[in-house]
Amino acid sequence: MTAKTDDEEIEASRAPLLEHLIELRSRLVVSIGALFVAFCGCFFFATNIFLFLTEPFVAAVERVHPDRAHQAINLYNTDAMGFFVVKVKVALFAAIIVAFPIIAWQAYAFVAPGLYKRERSAVAPFLVAAPIMFLLGATFVYFVAMPFALEFALNQQVTVGQIHVEYLPKVDEYIALVTTLVLAFGLFFQMPVVLALLARIGVVSTSLLLKSWRYALVGIAAFAALVTPPDVLSMSIMAIPMYCVFLVSIGIVWLIERGNAKREAAEAAAAAE
Repeated sequence: MTAKTDDEEIEASRAPLLEHLIELRSRLVVSIGALFVAFCGCFFFATNIFLFLTEPFVAAVERVHPDRAHQAINLYNTDAMGFFVVKVKVALFAAIIVAFPIIAWQAYAFVAPGLYKRERSAVAPFLVAAPIMFLLGATFVYFVAMPFALEFALNQQVTVGQIHVEYLPKVDEYIALVTTLVLAFGLFFQMPVVLALLARIGVVSTSLLLKSWRYALVGIAAFAALVTPPDVLSMSIMAIPMYCVFLVSIGIVWLIERGNAKREAAEAAAAAE
């Protein structure tokens, strides 16, 4: 009876291909419009956002060189339009974060008619969890990963004879690094949300995830190598927390499976009575 009801529900929401394409276009227009409006607003505050993103570097310099506290700290620009391009990138980065809830909702609204009612009810809580997990990933980068990596880089400054080796980051390279890491960690921290959702609708299981731990390790290492500077320390700073997130995701899926089993047992007992 339940399967029939579900099939009837899907059939009632069925629409011709042209209607789906028209709806997809409208959803994309809304998403791009939200991103554009957010970009315009964020560009007005681009300098403030830039200063916020440079705080980890300033704090790292002051910890490694206490004598330079409250002094001007250099980030080098070697391109005539370099800082303007940096402000554009900073505004776009902030706009993606600001518009993310709207874009996620548009994506959900497009696929929702193709979901069963129980699947839609399973998805709804995760629409709230997704931006929260994104912010957790971004917070980890800002307060943990970036300060650690920058302090390590600054501690490599040495003087050998008449040669002084000093870390002199270019402004565009620094901003590219921090924005890439924030977005990468924010997206990767969606893993518990995605796997928990898939577990709720019965697509993945704890045993499946445990069997795939080797593939996950290789995939995480490849992802970390792609988005971080080409050195072992940077890759490790990113890969180790990501693998921990994967293990936490397995634990969440296990808890969901236990909850589903208890609920099914209760329903079976109620039906038997």
